[in-house]
Amino acid sequence: MNRPIRNIAVACLVLFLALILNANFVQFVQADELNSKNGNRRVINEEYSRDRGAILVDGKPVAESVKSKDEYKFQRRYPDDDLYAPLTGYFSYIYGRSAVESTQNDVLSGSDDRLFVNRVVDLVSNKQPKGGSVELTIDPLAQKAAAEGLERLGDDTKGAVAAIDPRTGAVLAMVSQPSYDPNRLASHDFTEVQKAWQDLTTDDDQPMTNRSTEQTLPPGSTFKLITAAAALENGVVTDIDDKVKAGTTLKFPGYGYTLPNENGGNCGGSTITFERALNVSCNVAFGGLALEIGQEKLGEQAAKFGFGTDPIDGLAASPSRFTNPDTTLEPPQLGQTGIGQFDVAATPLQMAMVAAGIANDGDVMKPYVIDTVRAPNLRVLDKTQPERLSEAVSETTARKLREMMVSTVQQGTATSAQIPNVEVGAKTGTAQSTPDRPPYAWFVSYAKDGDNEVAVAVLVESSDTARDEIAGGRLAGPIAKSVMEAVLGK
Repeated sequence: MNRPIRNIAVACLVLFLALILNANFVQFVQADELNSKNGNRRVINEEYSRDRGAILVDGKPVAESVKSKDEYKFQRRYPDDDLYAPLTGYFSYIYGRSAVESTQNDVLSGSDDRLFVNRVVDLVSNKQPKGGSVELTIDPLAQKAAAEGLERLGDDTKGAVAAIDPRTGAVLAMVSQPSYDPNRLASHDFTEVQKAWQDLTTDDDQPMTNRSTEQTLPPGSTFKLITAAAALENGVVTDIDDKVKAGTTLKFPGYGYTLPNENGGNCGGSTITFERALNVSCNVAFGGLALEIGQEKLGEQAAKFGFGTDPIDGLAASPSRFTNPDTTLEPPQLGQTGIGQFDVAATPLQMAMVAAGIANDGDVMKPYVIDTVRAPNLRVLDKTQPERLSEAVSETTARKLREMMVSTVQQGTATSAQIPNVEVGAKTGTAQSTPDRPPYAWFVSYAKDGDNEVAVAVLVESSDTARDEIAGGRLAGPIAKSVMEAVLGK
């Protein structure tokens, strides 16, 4: 063979080997990445032709596929419209997936590796592959109570509710208001889908944002639970009867700034008990305690409750913030931080975790919303096991915090959460925002009744309520109470 022919043969062999290697790389190495892309129409068309598995709450579908009479064979349907949208998310031919529809897509679509045998059986029997199901941890009565509570505040209400089981971290309710109807995005009328997407994504109220996990806002006086925990853990106070500084204002020498109490009161005297300071939500007391605790210790305590982490799997979430990174707080800023203002920002889920950790003897459990994953034949593929996220405080400190929260419900700012013959502890918050908008109303609580427990955080971002009537106990407290009663069966 002469040299030119040999060179051409070698070149062809190299090209052939390169082609084989590239084909194998695409099919085996990049396969999962390419298949998971939202814009992969071949995969989407195939998924739309399958009986996608259901997302269940208490055994009933909140997202399911029903047969359709068009080329896609199945239509995704959400029976409860907007009630579970922040959890299920949407499944759209054009815009892909979100929330549980996205994070559990492999199971729901039937492409999960654990369903390989099912796919082989379907192939042999000439059946279309079918998706598995996902059971959520949600208590349907608590979910409805939370949604109805926010709706009662008016059509323009914006807010969120998060409820969890303190012992396990299971999410029992998660509501965001306003919400949206994912049926609009699941439609096979793609012109209407595009119009719906435009409406939803340009709405100033951001109905597709899960305010329970994604939106961080100043938690106001509910953060005083963390300041109180840090004070007890670091020996700044040792018991709930210890005396702390009160009065009408907290001064910061050399700064020309004073921290007042809400409505200009003196909290009951120049010095009051630690318990009373929480009962009446004394800004002066907790601002002063923050100065004694110090930024480092207070920040460490917030982190132990989960601040700075993305605590939940399966849903989009934003970490809550104690302060901006690499920031050294000046005394007035630290005082404001101790009462949940300045740079402090938290999600309702995070504040529910604070209450849950206190209720659970100091242990904060990792929140989760996926309870059980099953194959199409109902074989259990996975069941979430409770996992401790952190030990936020000692058992002794947790007990003292509960005593103060219970007395706040019995005789303080949180009396709206009282439930007869049930241990209920709570903390209210009214967080200041910008001068041109009303304050945020917060309510953080827990309830114990025999073997049943629940921790709840309610945020009312805005409503039709007059500005001078906005308070955590007045607006958010009744909602928290109704959620706790739903979980406890009261």
